Amino acid sequence: MKLVALEGMGPIYLLDRHPVFPAPTQANEEGLLAMGGDLSVDRLLEAYRHGIFPWYEAGEPILWWSPDPRAILETAELRISRSLRAVLRRGDFDVRYDTAFDQVIHACATTARRDQEGSWISTEVRAAYTALHDLGVCHSVEIWHGDELVGGLYGVCLGSCFFGESMFSRQSNASKVALVGLARRLTALGIGLIDCQIVSEHLLSLGAKNVPRSEFLRRLDEAVRHPASRGSWAGYSGELRAQADG
Repeated sequence: MKLVALEGMGPIYLLDRHPVFPAPTQANEEGLLAMGGDLSVDRLLEAYRHGIFPWYEAGEPILWWSPDPRAILETAELRISRSLRAVLRRGDFDVRYDTAFDQVIHACATTARRDQEGSWISTEVRAAYTALHDLGVCHSVEIWHGDELVGGLYGVCLGSCFFGESMFSRQSNASKVALVGLARRLTALGIGLIDCQIVSEHLLSLGAKNVPRSEFLRRLDEAVRHPASRGSWAGYSGELRAQADG
């Protein structure tokens, strides 16, 4: 690992074959910390333990980020609007966990989004997070309308922190319902912190907020000290109507 100056990026660390990273506080003003390396299980787990995540264009070198401020969502502060409560009470959707991970990550990669062309979730990325899923640390939340998968999300769970990676929606409110389902599962596990990485209007409407990176890293250091809860969530059955009345 060495520090070099790249045009348009300023000083940046170039990673080598060893799964180690510089301190997250060394990231530049945009939150970019390092470039290169790979998406091996060991490197990804090391990254998440230190508040670092990959995000880059397919076919380009891997970029590693640790932005300041950091977007988080406290499960206890999830904001469920009156209209969303009505959706949950109607019972139009079912929530399942880890029963269709491949479908969820594929949908996150291919579902069209406003003001966004293409997706960073390449074949390489899908393979890497599938490996984490097989290890029992990457999970999917799936929202079903009958036999149709209409929304969902996936992310990494370490200690008492869940790192959200991507979500999709094919029906109105489906991604919001997925977040409700995630919060319910995490609450059952005693996990209160969701890393949202970068804030968006959608996440703000659901109770997400920005905190200084220093605060996030402090909380993360505490969270990853908790015993890891590895294994499939597929045996868990969530009840969305109960969340509507919570």
